[in-house]
Amino acid sequence: MGVATVMVHLEIGHPNTGLLHIAGAIAGRLNASLTGIAVCQPMRILYNDGYVPSDIIEQDRQQIDDDMKAAEAEFRAAFPGGEWRSVVSYKPLSDHLAKEARCADLVVTGVDRNVSFFDTSRHVDMGDFVMQAGRPCLIVPAETSTLALDHIVVGWKESAESRRAIRDALPLLKLAGQVTVVEIAAAEDMAAAQAHLDDVVAWLKRHRVTATAMAALSTDDDAARLDAIVKEHGADLLVAGAYGHSRIREWALGGVTRNLLLRGERCSLVSH
Repeated sequence: MGVATVMVHLEIGHPNTGLLHIAGAIAGRLNASLTGIAVCQPMRILYNDGYVPSDIIEQDRQQIDDDMKAAEAEFRAAFPGGEWRSVVSYKPLSDHLAKEARCADLVVTGVDRNVSFFDTSRHVDMGDFVMQAGRPCLIVPAETSTLALDHIVVGWKESAESRRAIRDALPLLKLAGQVTVVEIAAAEDMAAAQAHLDDVVAWLKRHRVTATAMAALSTDDDAARLDAIVKEHGADLLVAGAYGHSRIREWALGGVTRNLLLRGERCSLVSH
């Protein structure tokens, strides 16, 4: 499947220059149209006596209007012919963004940030969004403004999420100068891992993508092991399935999804 529409999610109140640059470059290389979107909630007001001064509500409404207009202006300055969407709702922002993703083949967004309870009115929980989107998500770190695609590393596991991720990544894999598919396994599972990888590499070849297989020995921290491999290869992009086991376990123990994909130092393409 190709990519006909790229949706780029702008977080209001923050500069989105690098994000827009990467979204535009990807759309250009894939000959895709661009849609920009911003989502936010009215401020959460905590009170005891049941009364909220009307000027506070009005100030928040005006701030939302100003921030949305600024985000739209930033998007239109970069892509005058692009489509713009904005959503204001009391419901979780990840829900709305996931629903809007119905019109896109690929969503480009920023990394998951650590935010306080009081900052969620402008912030989308990326973990929730990825699990609901039904679309591949390209996660871009805040300081990143280019994505060369010289080398892509695919993190492979025997899971439905990995199979979806590599399928969703095909349009980008076809643009890559080099592709390495990595599975991290225990010593007793290395032969099986190599067999898995040989199948994946053969499948990619049938899709006109030349890739190299790499079975790597597991350590106590597979996320750190995969991160080290990505750094050793100088990869521009990491492709992986998100939440291969329960999200509760990921958040409690840490894992590839939380530590390496949603909050990593490089661009990641994830699918769930």
